[in-house]
Amino acid sequence: MSTIQRLLLASSSPFRKKLLASTGVEFSVQAPDVDEYSLVGGSSSDTCALRSRAKARAVAELDPRALAIGCDQILDLSGQTFDKAKTAGEARERLAHFAGKTHHLINHIALAYHNQDKSQLLAEFSVTVPMTMRPLSEREIAVYVDTGEWHGCVGCYQFENRGIHLFESTQEDHSAIVGLPLQSLLKALRSIGINPLLAPKGPWKISSSL
Repeated sequence: MSTIQRLLLASSSPFRKKLLASTGVEFSVQAPDVDEYSLVGGSSSDTCALRSRAKARAVAELDPRALAIGCDQILDLSGQTFDKAKTAGEARERLAHFAGKTHHLINHIALAYHNQDKSQLLAEFSVTVPMTMRPLSEREIAVYVDTGEWHGCVGCYQFENRGIHLFESTQEDHSAIVGLPLQSLLKALRSIGINPLLAPKGPWKISSSL
């Protein structure tokens, strides 16, 4: 049994920060010093898991009093993995390729803390969201890309903003689409002794769920 004084979100994503803040839990943000694109597994799911674990461990090493929340999201279409587009032209091509098809947003979350000179994983989970994009005209794609919402998003869209125009309907967890599945995360935190509803500020007594 160990005591955790604070939570660290191992992500530079403003979208994930906003989502976690909505739960009322107190946390800090620490961007992980990880070359995520050098981490590639045998499948999209494997790659996503490798990256989230690496981010969680890297941030956990910075503060032995903290629990690090490592996050990664990868887009998979028919077994092909897509990372973030680098240019508007690439974003247009990407959206044209996705239009009328179902892709999957794979999320992996890892919880880690630094214990006895090493980073230890306490819990981890994956959530995969199927996303069926409606057929899009070249004009629709061009207008959407001009909004700039493709920046920093693995699918080249922000579903929570104007990206919703690209889809006709979805029944999936909105937070998982954005990149931080809140219900699954809160369940994982409770499983190791952290209940943000009862103690949003901590400290928390934790135990491993792995």
